[in-house]
Amino acid sequence: MNTPNATPVMRQHAEVQYAEELAELRKIDTRPRPENWQLSPWAVLRYLMGGTLDNGFEISPKYIGSARLMEIAVATLATDRALLLYGVPGTAKSWVSEHLAAAISGNSTLLIQGTAGTSEEQLRYGWNYAQLLAHGPSDKALVPSPLMQAMRMGRIARVEELTRIPADVQDSLITVLSEKTLPIPELGSEVQAVRGFSVIATANNRDKGVNELSSALKRRFNTVVLPVPASEAEEVAIVVKRVAEMGQALQLPAEPPALKEVRRIVQIFRELRNGKTEDGKTQLKSPSSTLSTAEAISVINSGMALAGHFGDGVLRPQDMAAGLIGAVVKDPVQDQLAWSEYLETVVKERSDWKDLYRAFRELN
Repeated sequence: MNTPNATPVMRQHAEVQYAEELAELRKIDTRPRPENWQLSPWAVLRYLMGGTLDNGFEISPKYIGSARLMEIAVATLATDRALLLYGVPGTAKSWVSEHLAAAISGNSTLLIQGTAGTSEEQLRYGWNYAQLLAHGPSDKALVPSPLMQAMRMGRIARVEELTRIPADVQDSLITVLSEKTLPIPELGSEVQAVRGFSVIATANNRDKGVNELSSALKRRFNTVVLPVPASEAEEVAIVVKRVAEMGQALQLPAEPPALKEVRRIVQIFRELRNGKTEDGKTQLKSPSSTLSTAEAISVINSGMALAGHFGDGVLRPQDMAAGLIGAVVKDPVQDQLAWSEYLETVVKERSDWKDLYRAFRELN
């Protein structure tokens, strides 16, 4: 937790933000724990899914969706298999990865962010070149990657956006995942993984064609596909929860949004994403944007900032309109056509959406 004299940070790591919940779970957790796990698999699942403990303490849900998927994810990490969280953008892959690492290892910061420029050194290890030139290859000159640190300490390493990493760099994980060892040929030594070590990787299917995983690497992972929320009510619950948390963290000077406004944003996203209205009567063109739950949260947070700083603190349609159009219209031709059609054939025709229609028309 932040001390009174500490510089406030924009976003705390999961193990800091939810330290009290993790501590309460540790107090009552008497079930068997895999070596170097902070909690038992049962307690990790309870931390993710939320609920009331026997002592009356309330654990907030971190994932709103299928408990079975989380059971599979936790059970995978209790074996010698790595875990791949897969799905469309905005389905909480990174969020789940962070909370799994926080609950299991007490540390979610052993992170490698995958990009087109990620090198093998960033995955394995690098060198302090001043030490290398002065003394040659040595333990002092070695710069361990987060993956190597996780192996040494028996913790969880996280690899974000695995399919954005070049294929030849991805394959440097194969030996680590299959043999649980990381050779250091320059020193004639190796790092062997301590029990408790595992890897959680994330990838989204919109990036499938960027750098496809080799079949050898795929076999080293158990894959859990995180779907978009199954129902509108589930998606609304996720948005309300995350908006409240982020609004508090960012200290936005606006009231929490009315449930009606959240429902309308979620309904717009779901209808455009699915290519039809909720009642199934009208077919729609889907834009190229993903329109994920995460983007719906971003639209509402942006609207709350506008309402708080430039309005009366109450979220209104005109506060959300610009952010929503920006989320939908990524391609100025194809997406604009899909949006204009939706605006005129759906939004305009809903009697209780007249205020939304006017706000969108003013911007258009």
